[in-house]
Amino acid sequence: MNKNSSATLMTNGPIWKRIIAFAIPLFFGNLFQQLYNTADSLIVGNFLGSSALAAVSSSGNLIFLMVGFFNGIAIGAGVVVAKYFGAKKFDMVQRAIHTIVTLGIVSGLLLTVVGVLAAPQILVLRGPPADVLPNSVTYFRIYFCGSLAFVMYNFLVGILQSVGDSKHPLIYLIISSIINIVLDLVLVAGFHFGVGAAALATIISQFISAFLCLRQLLKSPREYRVHLSNIRIDWLMLKQIISNGLPAGLQNSIISLANVVVQSNINKFGQMAVAGCGSYSKIEGFGFLPITCFAMALTTFISQNLGAKEYQRAKKGAVFGVICSISIAELVGVLIYFFSPYFIAAFNATPQVVSYGVAQAHVVTLFYFLLAFSHCMAGILRGAGKSTVPMFVMLVCWCIIRVTYISVAVKFIPDIRVIFWAYPLTWTLSSIAFILYFVKSDWLHGLEKQTDF
Repeated sequence: MNKNSSATLMTNGPIWKRIIAFAIPLFFGNLFQQLYNTADSLIVGNFLGSSALAAVSSSGNLIFLMVGFFNGIAIGAGVVVAKYFGAKKFDMVQRAIHTIVTLGIVSGLLLTVVGVLAAPQILVLRGPPADVLPNSVTYFRIYFCGSLAFVMYNFLVGILQSVGDSKHPLIYLIISSIINIVLDLVLVAGFHFGVGAAALATIISQFISAFLCLRQLLKSPREYRVHLSNIRIDWLMLKQIISNGLPAGLQNSIISLANVVVQSNINKFGQMAVAGCGSYSKIEGFGFLPITCFAMALTTFISQNLGAKEYQRAKKGAVFGVICSISIAELVGVLIYFFSPYFIAAFNATPQVVSYGVAQAHVVTLFYFLLAFSHCMAGILRGAGKSTVPMFVMLVCWCIIRVTYISVAVKFIPDIRVIFWAYPLTWTLSSIAFILYFVKSDWLHGLEKQTDF
């Protein structure tokens, strides 16, 4: 491989150094990714008011419901590339990446059609306040006009990260985040064009980051270089991608569906509750950064090492990643707990909005270590080709049990804090399930059982 390549084989060298070196760019990449949404909310909340902020906030779960499915497929695609890259079967890597690019194009176009045409019907189902719905439809439709960019960006980043390159995605996110913020300030704060302009700023910046990722892959080392003439479906690879990615995609959608139900219950408490909880969700997004970056790093680390049959190394890396993630997540949770009034007020200083956001923070944040553990275990199992396990655990704990609890409890105790407690309770249950599976199962040989190298 080209010595100047940014790709990293994680099958040798110090375990802690490989994971940390890969996770740090992921952390900052996720940070700037979060800035996409946060910039929209900050500028919309301060310049367009609480109603517009509620529209942007309440659309978030539905957007992830649709985009998250394809993001899950991208995760599965990355597992396939990483395992062949770790096994140094570069001909298989080539077949995989061109199938991924083709699948991304088809998926992006499909999502555009569904999102634009079905926006009003989808949004009405979750019962938003009447004064929020028009802005929500506008934001939702414009956002999904950029579906091709969102999907392709995630698929292309998945390829880069699967070969150990987390640096280039970081650079591209920094560039696109700055562009997004500048456009938000010009279109929303400067010209007061409304919530649609915030969505437009996001998709323009996302198209730029997707283009930069494609450009990088077109000039990458031959082992994982994209050739436009080779873009086609390899049915063997597609089967493996779907096998690994479909459970992750369904998991994302299921969780988002549950969150839509949660959002519907929050909506019943009025516009101030929607705005306050939406503001907290943006802050929570930053709290999740160490969680998601370690989960993603572990997926790549596990896939490459199991592809190379480095079983003990994979096991040691899993333990190290989990310990790091839960420790950092809890520190962040404590920080948000104490400073939540100031963080919420940055989005909207209306006393009621701040009150609702702080109430949610004070219930949820001290339990971030449980969320970190569940996400890391899910990342490990996806990397091991066991993606159906986290899907099942999330379906039961984060969807069925969470929704059932809220639906029943709110009827007897009409207090919004009942909804907030659904999160730590279901995080506890999923953590217990993952511990039991991790200890008792043969997860180390998951990829080997899928396909012979």
